[in-house]
Amino acid sequence: MRVLFSILLFICIISACERAPDELVTISGMTMGTTYSIKLMLGKNISDKDRIHADIESILTDVNQSMSTYIPDSELSLLNQSGSNDWQLISDDLYGVMLHANHVSITTNGAFDVTVGPLVNIWGFGPDPYTQEIPQESLLHETKQHTGYKKIELDLLANRILKSDPAIYIDLSGIAKGFAVDKIALYLDKNNIQNYLVEIGGELIGKGVNANQQAWQIGIEQANVFERSVQRIVNLNNMAMATSGDYRNYFEKDGVRYSHTIDPITGKPINHNLASVTVLDKSTMHADAMATAFMVLGTEKTHRLANELGLAVYTLSKTQTGFEERYNDSFKPYLSSQ
Repeated sequence: MRVLFSILLFICIISACERAPDELVTISGMTMGTTYSIKLMLGKNISDKDRIHADIESILTDVNQSMSTYIPDSELSLLNQSGSNDWQLISDDLYGVMLHANHVSITTNGAFDVTVGPLVNIWGFGPDPYTQEIPQESLLHETKQHTGYKKIELDLLANRILKSDPAIYIDLSGIAKGFAVDKIALYLDKNNIQNYLVEIGGELIGKGVNANQQAWQIGIEQANVFERSVQRIVNLNNMAMATSGDYRNYFEKDGVRYSHTIDPITGKPINHNLASVTVLDKSTMHADAMATAFMVLGTEKTHRLANELGLAVYTLSKTQTGFEERYNDSFKPYLSSQ
């Protein structure tokens, strides 16, 4: 599972360098421990830019205050700190994200699990000091006793959540950025902005066209730890995109490579050959979560499940001679010929 707010996708936004300054507006900043960038085609009247910027910042602040594990008094932090195993009321946003997370967990048979954070921590990939140490089996066993998405219950009639194990710790790093992207996109839709690209830490959605009157073009990075270069270009129009990978965030011990992606079932780093996976969907939140799950499942299981679900996926897998790319029929129409 990806470490909260880490950027595992190199975004290459290819748009015209020569454009009228009053046609394309860019709003950017920091949020959720990473960067965000929003490109808007506002036409010649950009008087609403400041209001839109303020509204977007407000949306991001609200999401952070609800779902961040880095803010001590966020809604999620207080839920994690709670020693209660009774039903607790939560906000609409947090409930919606938890409900979708549960859906993805069931769909992927536990490959996506928002309780995996403590396991990520003991392997040295969380907010705790990075140790590059392999945890003792006893510690691994004890930590696993307090993980598992099935230990979280949701009241389908009200915005309530119950932790059957009060020690359960919820980390929404594999889904929260996608949710925030969707929430901003919904805001832009309601304000009749038809052409935009919203990106937060590598999760993004594009609608309409860019300054060239073309679909937004996004680059998928080559799985190369030593340099950043584009493997493929995707045309993104009315579609969201999320990428997860393990080729940069890892450590080696006694000649063995340990990925930051932790399998919730085994409690250990993945050891298959899938280096990165890109998912396209109408929902950034769904693409975000599924990309996380697919990194756990590996190449073959990813393509099998993606085809069953009708999801567009693109994978880069390690081979003895380099990397092998593979994409399904649902992904093919979005690949640029450039």
